[in-house]
Amino acid sequence: MFYLLHFLSLTVVAEAAVLSGSCRFEDSTCNYTSDPAFSSWTLDTNGHFITVDSPVQDGLGKAVLLGPDVDQQDWSCLRVVYQIIVGGSLHILRRAEGESFDHVLWTTQNPSNSWLIASIDLQNSTDPYKIVIEGTPGEAKGSSVSIFEIHISDKYCIECDFEEPHMCGYSNQWNSNVNWYVGISTAQDHQGNQPEDKKMDGTGHYMYVDSVHAETFQEVAKLVSPMTTVPISGCLTFQYQQSHAEGHLFSVYSRDQVGQYQELWRAGMPGDNQVDWGTEFPVWIPVQVNFRAPYPVQVVFEVTFNSPKGGHVVLDDISFSPEFCNAEMEPTFDPTVANCDFETGFCHYTQSLMDSPTWKRVSLRPNIYRAGDHTTGAGSFLLANTRLGLQSGYVSRLYGPLLPAKQKYCLKFYYSLRGFVYSNQPLTVYLYDKAGVAYEKVWTQAEKTRNVWIAADVTIQTERSSKVVFVSTCKSFWNCGSVALDDISMSLGDCGPTEGSALSVPSQCDFEMGFCGYTQDKESDMGDWVLGRGPTPTSFTGPRGDHTSGVGNYVYIEASLMLPGHNARLLSSSLRGSRVAQCLRFYYHMYGSGTGQLNVLLRSAQEAKDMLLWTRSGEQGISWLRATINYQHEHQHQIVFEATRGSSVRSDIAIDDIMFLKGACPAQCYICFSVYFHRN
Repeated sequence: MFYLLHFLSLTVVAEAAVLSGSCRFEDSTCNYTSDPAFSSWTLDTNGHFITVDSPVQDGLGKAVLLGPDVDQQDWSCLRVVYQIIVGGSLHILRRAEGESFDHVLWTTQNPSNSWLIASIDLQNSTDPYKIVIEGTPGEAKGSSVSIFEIHISDKYCIECDFEEPHMCGYSNQWNSNVNWYVGISTAQDHQGNQPEDKKMDGTGHYMYVDSVHAETFQEVAKLVSPMTTVPISGCLTFQYQQSHAEGHLFSVYSRDQVGQYQELWRAGMPGDNQVDWGTEFPVWIPVQVNFRAPYPVQVVFEVTFNSPKGGHVVLDDISFSPEFCNAEMEPTFDPTVANCDFETGFCHYTQSLMDSPTWKRVSLRPNIYRAGDHTTGAGSFLLANTRLGLQSGYVSRLYGPLLPAKQKYCLKFYYSLRGFVYSNQPLTVYLYDKAGVAYEKVWTQAEKTRNVWIAADVTIQTERSSKVVFVSTCKSFWNCGSVALDDISMSLGDCGPTEGSALSVPSQCDFEMGFCGYTQDKESDMGDWVLGRGPTPTSFTGPRGDHTSGVGNYVYIEASLMLPGHNARLLSSSLRGSRVAQCLRFYYHMYGSGTGQLNVLLRSAQEAKDMLLWTRSGEQGISWLRATINYQHEHQHQIVFEATRGSSVRSDIAIDDIMFLKGACPAQCYICFSVYFHRN
C-alpha cells in the first residue's frame, strides 16, 4: 500500500503543441488524401479510423496516403496508432520537394490483434516535406491495414507526462508479479493514500510500481521507451518518488537494438540529488542525466525488488533537452575522423618508422590484369606485401586515430587478397593503447577469395583510450601475397542491426533482397537481367563477386544465353519529376574480350523515345567502376539500364549498388555525364 506522499513541484513541463499533419479520423481524413494512382484508404466513421482491405481495388496493390506539409520545427515526434490484421505491411515515409524517391522513416509487417503505436523522431528540415503512409494488405482473406490516429508534436519521442492513453509509446515489459501501472490522482486525493501527479493542481497521471505482489528475490519491473530513430544527445530529466529505498534498486539504462544495456543512472549514487528524508512525507525528486544516443536506443526505467516489503517507485514528467545537463560535459566524439577512402592521402592514419616495408598508397587505372580500388574502381587504396624486396618476418602496421575509452564503435572496411600466394592470415586488426602496446585482437581475415573486395565489420568496445591498428604480417617470401585495404569507416554503436537496416529504401538497391522494384522490360528486349553471386559461369568474363560486400548479389546479363546484338532492359519504378538536378550513381562491371555495350536511358511519356543519358562499350577491365550521371526531368519518368551482348559469350555485363541522390553529383567522379531535359 502507498504511503501519503507530499506534493512538491520543482519544474513545470510545457504541454506539447499538436502540429499540422495530426489527425484522429473521427469524421474526416483531415488534410490527408489518397494517391489516385494506387488503391484508396477508406474512412470508417463508426470506428474512427482509415483502412485498406484485401483484396485491394482493381489490383492496384498498395494504398498511398498523402499528408499536408509538416510544420518546420527544431524537432518533432510523429506517433501513429495502427493495426495490421492477417498479414500486410505499413510504411511511413517522408516526401521532400524535388526528390524522386520517398525516404522510409519506419516500416512494419507484424500483424496484431490490437492497436499498436509507432514513435518516430523527426529532425528539423530546411525544406518542406509531407508524411506519406503506404499500406499493403496481405493476400489472405480478412487481411487489412488500418490507422487510428496520427499525432505530431513538438517534442522528443522519449518525452512523456503520461497524460495520453497511449503513454507516448512507453511499454511495460510484463512480469507475472511486479509491473509498472498508470496511476491516477485527483484534487481530492491530496489527503488520501495515493501519490500526487506532478501537475500544479495535483491531478493527472503518473507511472508506479509496487512490491506488494513480489514473491521471489530480485523481482524486476521494466518500463521501456520507444526506440529512438535518429541520433539525439543532451539532458534527460525525470522526477520520481520512492518508499523503503532499502528494499529496492531503481535504475535507468539505455538498451540498443541488439539488446545490450548501459547504465545511465542509479538512485543513491554519489552525487545524486539529495533529499532531506527527515521531512514528514517523501517528495518528488528531480533527476538530470546526460544522455547520448548516436545510434537507436531505448530508455529503460528498471526497479528490482528484494522482497514483498520492498516499497514502491513513482515516475513522472520525462523530458529531454538538446543541451547537456552541465557545461563540463565533454563533447561527443565524432567517429568519422577514422573514415578514409585514401583518394587524397592517408587521412588520420599513420605508420611507424620502425616498420619496413610499410603500407603503400597505390593508384591503378582500369585494366584487365589488376583490380583497382573499391571506391571508384579507378582511385587509390593501400597495399601491403607488394613482394618487392620482401624481408622474412616483417610486419606492416597502420595506426588509426585515438578513440576515447568506454565507448562502443562499429568499424567497417574493405580488403582484398592479391597474388597467387598468400599466408593464412595476412590481415588482422588489433587495439593498441596510448603507449603503443597491443592489448586485444578484434578481427582476423577469414575469407580467402582473391582479387575481390570483401566487406568486413567488427564491433569494438574500448575500456581504455585506444587506436585501431591494421596489421599485415609476412613470415617468408614464399607464403606472402599482397593485401589491399580501402574505404575504412567508423560509427558509434554496434555493427548489428543499425538505423534503416530493416527498411526498404526505394532510392537505393544492392540487390541483396532481390530486384528492389526493378522490373524486366518484356516488350523492348530479347534477354533478361539475372541475379548473380560469385563469379559468372563463363570463364574470363563477368565479376568475381559483387561490389557491395564481395560475397553478395548483383545483376548481370548471361551472354551464353543470348545471341550477338540481343539486349536486356531493366526498368526502375516510376520516379517523380523535379525542377532541380538529380544524381544517379551506380557501379558497373564490363570484363571480357567480347563485351558489348551498357546504356542508361530515360523513359517518359513526354518523349517520343527513350533518351540516352550514359553509355559505355567494350571491355573496361576487371574492376567494378563507378558511374555518376547528373540529369533533370520535370515529369514522371523511369530509368532504364540496357545491356547489349557483344560478339562472343565473353560478354557478361553487371551492375550493382544503384543510388539516386537529390541534387547534383559530387565533383569527384571517374566518369560523369550531365543531361538536362526541359519541355513546357
